[in-house]
Amino acid sequence: MAEKVAIIHDWLNGMRGGEKVLEEMLALYPAADIFTLFYEPAAVSPLIRSKRVTASRLNRNPLIRRHYRHFLPWFPRHVEAFDLREYALVLSSSHCVAKGAVPAPDALHVSYIHSPMRYAWDQYYAYFAGAGFWSRRIIAREISRLRAWDVSSSARVDRFVANSTYVRQRIRKYYRRDAAVIHPPVDTEFFRPADRPRRDYCLLVSALAPYKNIGLVLEAFRESGEPLVVVGKGPEGKKLRRLAAANVRMLPEVDAGRLRELYQNARALVFAGVEDFGIALAESQACGTPVVAFDRGGVRDIVLDRQTGILFPEATAAGLKAALAELSRLDLDTAAIRRHSLLFSAARFREEFGRLVSSGPE
Repeated sequence: MAEKVAIIHDWLNGMRGGEKVLEEMLALYPAADIFTLFYEPAAVSPLIRSKRVTASRLNRNPLIRRHYRHFLPWFPRHVEAFDLREYALVLSSSHCVAKGAVPAPDALHVSYIHSPMRYAWDQYYAYFAGAGFWSRRIIAREISRLRAWDVSSSARVDRFVANSTYVRQRIRKYYRRDAAVIHPPVDTEFFRPADRPRRDYCLLVSALAPYKNIGLVLEAFRESGEPLVVVGKGPEGKKLRRLAAANVRMLPEVDAGRLRELYQNARALVFAGVEDFGIALAESQACGTPVVAFDRGGVRDIVLDRQTGILFPEATAAGLKAALAELSRLDLDTAAIRRHSLLFSAARFREEFGRLVSSGPE
């Protein structure tokens, strides 16, 4: 009888880069059961909906489900409550607490880390700087507890996998563990160049979260007057819409076909934050469109400076505008940009991840 496989995923309430990784794990292990804190079936793909999904008790409360980010201190004990005794292989897909699930003593636990918990570590101030005095005191106490739990629960993982070199460095910093680097999958069959792209605007595709530094991009384009399309939604949405000038078009979400069209016809995809990997950057390159991004974080694994885009050294509006001006002077090869993107294909992910899991513990 085949060994039972469990996949732990933080929450399932949309289809982003982490959920694409989950789909590829399911392609490798189609009989796997999924465990997650929150589950919105209508918000995920038919593939994920077709699987046996066990949600935590938190999912039963509509108020908690709607405002789940406010209940972060409760997450560890609920991910630990999943009964994994029957599973010989546990895979966690984690950017929050999924890696802290408790496997059976003789199970193999491989954890794919999209990011160590951002709220507790490097993005703590970006997320909570605006909190009031008493809120900051409560948050500081709870985050300190989360950090201790995050480090101690890392001992439950047999093998760590990082989605980028940048995340691998942070795993070493916070958990004192090594990790293999396997980049997330990009659908390079779907995301392809157009025959005659227009190249008459710039594009930003991102969750509207504090650490994405989207305000800086809006400032640069307010000053330049160049057309910009922003695709994304998130907690910063209302604030950023107020900051957007008339030359900026903001789209909360688009379907896959429209997103591909936006990538194909953009002059460049722009980004000024520090990303763990940056799936949108790789999708843009699959469409033959260069990337202009701040030279820090996971972008360094994706963009070849002055070959598939421009990496600018200072996260300022002036730095972004200078990089876009430099891009105008370069004649980048669309075919070369596309070829480079194939390093991030779904087939490559399945091969590398499957081989790593098969090799067992370190």
